[in-house]
Amino acid sequence: MTSTPQTLIVIGGDAAGMSAASQARRLKGPDELKIIAFERGHFTSYSACGIPYWVGGDVKSPDDLVARTPDEHRAREIDLRMQTEVTEIDVEGRRVKSRNLKTGNDVWTGYDKLVIATGARPVRPPIPGIDAPGVHGVQNLDDGQALIDTLAKTEGRRAVVVGAGYIGVEMAEAMIKRGYEVTVLNRGEQPMATLDPDMGALVNEAMNGMGITNVSSAEVTEILTDSDGRACGVATKESTYPADVVVLGIGVAPETTLAKAAGLPLGDSGGLVTDMSMRVRGHEDIWAGGDCVEVLDLVSGRLRHIALGTHANKHGQIIGHNVGGDYATFPGVVGTAVSKVCDLEIARTGLREKDARAEGFQFVTARIESTSRAGYYPGASTMTVKMTAERRTGRLLGVQIVGREGAAKRVDIAAVALTANMTVDQMTALDLGYAPPFSPVWDPVLVAARKAVTAVRKAGS
Repeated sequence: MTSTPQTLIVIGGDAAGMSAASQARRLKGPDELKIIAFERGHFTSYSACGIPYWVGGDVKSPDDLVARTPDEHRAREIDLRMQTEVTEIDVEGRRVKSRNLKTGNDVWTGYDKLVIATGARPVRPPIPGIDAPGVHGVQNLDDGQALIDTLAKTEGRRAVVVGAGYIGVEMAEAMIKRGYEVTVLNRGEQPMATLDPDMGALVNEAMNGMGITNVSSAEVTEILTDSDGRACGVATKESTYPADVVVLGIGVAPETTLAKAAGLPLGDSGGLVTDMSMRVRGHEDIWAGGDCVEVLDLVSGRLRHIALGTHANKHGQIIGHNVGGDYATFPGVVGTAVSKVCDLEIARTGLREKDARAEGFQFVTARIESTSRAGYYPGASTMTVKMTAERRTGRLLGVQIVGREGAAKRVDIAAVALTANMTVDQMTALDLGYAPPFSPVWDPVLVAARKAVTAVRKAGS
């Protein structure tokens, strides 16, 4: 006698959700597990990180950013329902309510297992004019297309980017490439608040040299609109900046509206709290992953919200294994991220100075300038590396790098060292690859480690 297959419902059709669905399908066929996935947008399994490069023209089509289409998922016997938004989770009844956005029809669907992968939402401060035409966020491909459509019909060439984090600096580059006069309004002292201020100052200097106007300590109070109600400028407490298009790069927050309404546990940042198997704490048959969850920071030992596609894909794989009857865990992160604005590369991993201070660490820092290749080899460019280490033990706590070609991916050395809980002294003995076209004899990261060792010893004495 054939048993009835269990039903897995997945809320969210991007990285975490569809990775989970696909991995579960690899482990269990449709006779064992029925998979239903709901996605409220028009695309699945796409790279949101690539949107600034699509807007800037480096990527020619949104199709290039899609890893797997809805039809490709359906061919793997996943019942994928597009433009369908889940509006309620009934935990006790083990069911979800979904709304077809084309017809408006609501339907309840029961589940045996549930995966929540609702992602993150752009931060939109409650200021006048924030929802006016001409104001754009860039969270998904629909947002990217809307911005491109606006740029195509906009006669003026003045863009104001609100926010100078990863999204902000990448969108500033995209606007420069489109021939816009770009002003970036940043509430902080320097762009890239994920860096220490002295490293952010290097980014600020470089962006100004690219023709981007950076305005620091600028708190936006209003999006100005014209007689047609369209955005025409941005006001701060000190000044106003004319704009033909406004791009929001303020950051994101976990999209956990459904989860909160369902009574599921949320952390300090508002993200869902899971165990190492990505199972929602206290709920045997509910998993969550991607930008809607909090993750363990292996350096500080605290839970953090970090919205990155790398984590989301890993979460999805782990969830799929566990839902499919296998076993896998997600140990945590060290906070590695890279970005660029034009030819400037920006990287960080681990703790900033203020993070280390907040966690109660006593620490030393070392900052060096070096080159990407042997100094005599053509094309060598300078980079600045800053390293933070625990004062007594020399344990590596964080690394930041700002430079040109060859700078950003060097942070991966530090990410591995942080994950392995290495000291800066141990790092100096790392057997890294060397040849003049790729590195000086002493790689810049190891030069910083040597200087950090000296600082640790000096502090100890």
